[in-house]
Amino acid sequence: MVGEATSDYERIGGGEAVRQVVGRFYELVLGDPELAGYFVGADLVRLKRHQALLISQVLGGPAEYDGRELGAAHRGMGISSDDFGRVVVHLVAALREASVSEDIIGRVGDVLGGTKAEIVEA
Repeated sequence: MVGEATSDYERIGGGEAVRQVVGRFYELVLGDPELAGYFVGADLVRLKRHQALLISQVLGGPAEYDGRELGAAHRGMGISSDDFGRVVVHLVAALREASVSEDIIGRVGDVLGGTKAEIVEA
């Protein structure tokens, strides 16, 4: 429709682009010896699904995150500020590899930054 703004979700290529970014993000995180231990025994299919929904929602897409509240989902894991930062670096890398524009990456980073207090414990 005329006058409707294009969402960041649409700008990056929609659901398929988000799935590719999430797949690459988990490759990077699981390949990071400082982070891999957090995922031992984790249901990666479920985690990837929730991550894709969360990123889609952040980007203004049609999906709505339906997972647990972020604080509850990460409680007791002892996630440090450094580890949180490493995760953000990997997500930014995955977004850049997918040729997502820096303005969109900045908006995603702003949202992620707002979740730090809910996730970091150590």
